Amino acid sequence: MYEGRAPVEAGLIFGHENMGVIEAVGSAVRNVKVGDRVVLPFNIGCGFCFNCTRGFSNACLTVNPQGHGGGYGYSGMGPHPGGQAELVRVPYADYNALALPGTPGDEFEDDFILLADVFPTGYHATEQAHVKPGDTVAIFGAGPVGLMAALSCKSVQDLQKGAGEKMPGVMCTIDAIGYEAKKHDTGDRKNEGQQDPEQLLADLVRLTNPTGHISLIGVYFPEDPGAKGDAKKGRFLLDLGDAWNKGITIEMGQAPVKQYNVYLRDLIIAGVAKPSTIVSHRFPLDGAVDAYKNFDARNDGYTKVLLKPQQAA
Repeated sequence: MYEGRAPVEAGLIFGHENMGVIEAVGSAVRNVKVGDRVVLPFNIGCGFCFNCTRGFSNACLTVNPQGHGGGYGYSGMGPHPGGQAELVRVPYADYNALALPGTPGDEFEDDFILLADVFPTGYHATEQAHVKPGDTVAIFGAGPVGLMAALSCKSVQDLQKGAGEKMPGVMCTIDAIGYEAKKHDTGDRKNEGQQDPEQLLADLVRLTNPTGHISLIGVYFPEDPGAKGDAKKGRFLLDLGDAWNKGITIEMGQAPVKQYNVYLRDLIIAGVAKPSTIVSHRFPLDGAVDAYKNFDARNDGYTKVLLKPQQAA
């Protein structure tokens, strides 16, 4: 959205990874109260539609007039302002707010905020890839989601060696890049570095062993004004014949955060997981403009940025 690669209405408040302390509650709210610290899944669910009741709050049928699936401050995900502000309104708070122990500023604060998106999303990537103990795994992309996928795998290994010519790759591959994947090894320096997600898709199929699994957790927009050709409409070539011949399964889409966040929260509390190790910068709200510029430019050191409205400049 920041790069103009997805339709965004003027005035949209960004910010779909939200955590804070409840300031007020509506008359219908029962499970949370003023003063509770909570983290919010980036995808908003109602809790009672066909998809939410089956655990797929990422495809809620109630909260988005434009289609299935809603979220805070995000293109095409409904009329819900984002959280890069002093206050944010939470629809269906009893369903969406996950209670957190402790107090603001404690040792878990920067871990808990990652429960809104990147930690559950990284974990979901490993679920989509059917990662099991001992599996070989290749993750394309070393941004926040790719790093969280690596944390969630724990069995990530170098590309398999000595497995024989019929199984030279890995059993699980994860695309944590999406439409922004770059060309590589073209022999043409002029074109290297240009976006070419179809090459990434080909790499995934080539590297995945027969009967293996591919997870596409990287974002692919159905409309991309900044793309060329068919990619403008979210259409990409896939080596389907090779994938079919190998019997590869391919899973994709947003993470249903609520399926995982309570369990991942408890892993944090138990000291098993420390997702905040990927956090590189912390700024007050007025530092957001420079933070966006540096993150978008992939400047060294910018892996994950937290914005804290209460933090002094």
